Amino acid sequence: MLRYSIRQYHRTAKSLLTFVIVNCGTLIACQCAAQGPTQLLASQAGGATTASLPDSQGTTAASATGNASRDYRERAISSLPLARLTPAAKDRISRIVERPSLYRHLPSQSIDCDPDLFLFIARHPEVLVGIWDVMGVTQVKTERLDDFRIRAVDGSGTTCTVDLVYGDRATHVFVADGFYDGKLVANPLQGKGVFILRTSFETNAVGLTTVHGTLDCFLQFDNLGADLIAKTFGQLIGKTADNNFRETAKFLAQIGLTARENPDGLADLASRLPQVDAKTRSAFVEAIYEANRRDEIRIRSRSAVRAAERPVQDATTR
Repeated sequence: MLRYSIRQYHRTAKSLLTFVIVNCGTLIACQCAAQGPTQLLASQAGGATTASLPDSQGTTAASATGNASRDYRERAISSLPLARLTPAAKDRISRIVERPSLYRHLPSQSIDCDPDLFLFIARHPEVLVGIWDVMGVTQVKTERLDDFRIRAVDGSGTTCTVDLVYGDRATHVFVADGFYDGKLVANPLQGKGVFILRTSFETNAVGLTTVHGTLDCFLQFDNLGADLIAKTFGQLIGKTADNNFRETAKFLAQIGLTARENPDGLADLASRLPQVDAKTRSAFVEAIYEANRRDEIRIRSRSAVRAAERPVQDATTR
C-alpha cells in the first residue's frame, strides 16, 4: 500500500513541478536529458549549432544542491510581492506557502541567454513543450487557456493548470493546481503549488548577458497520506528536482546559443511548433531574431571597448 502511495505522490509532485519549472525556463527536461537535448536541438534547427554545451558555451557555475531549510523558506516567502497582488491571489498563495507539504529551493543556475528571449520562454511554456514534441521526447500536451493560464496533461492521468499571477523582469510567481486520477488511485489525488522564479542579469566578459535564476517551490497535498509521504521522502524527490532544474537550464542555454549562431534554423523550428498557436509562433520567431540582433550589438560593443583599452594598456606597460 505504501508503495502505491509513494507512486501516487511522486506523479502528482512531478505534475506540479514539471509544468511550472518549464515556465521558468527551468523539470520536464528529465526526458530531454536522457536523450541528449543539445544534439536534438541542433538537428531540429538545421544542424548548425554546437553539439555539446561546455561551460564556455553558455553555462556558468551554479550551486550544487537545493535547500529545504526554514531560513530559505522564510526568505522565499518574504520575497513575494504580496502588496502588488489582488486580495484573492494573496489569499490563494498564502494558504499554500504557510503550510506546504514540501518546500525546496532549487540550486541557482546561470546561463548565457538574451534577457528578452529568456523572459518570452518563461512566460510561454508551450514553446518548450512544442520543441520537445517535435523532438519526440515528451508525451505532454498543453493548452493555452488565456494570456496567463495554461493547462497540461501528461497522458497518464495527471492534469495541471498553471497560473502566472505576477511577473516582472526580476520576479515571476506561478500558482498551480493539479490532480492525478489514473489507475493507481480510486479517487483523484489533489495538489497545489506556488513557485517563485527570481532572476537577475549581468554582462559577462565577452559582452553577452548572463541570466542568474533561482526557483523556490512550495507543494501542498490535500490527501493526508500524500502529505505524510511528502515530508518523509521530500529529500529524495528534491534531489531529482535539482537535477531536472539544472538540465532544463542547460537546454535554455542551448536555445540562447542557437539564436546567436543559427537564428534561421531556430526560427524555422519555431514556425512549425505543435501545441503553439500562430500568434505565439510568430512572436517567438521575432524574439529569436531580435535576440540575435541584440547579441551581435553587445559583442561588437564589447570588442570595441577592448580594442580601445588595448593601446592604453600597451602604453602603460612600455
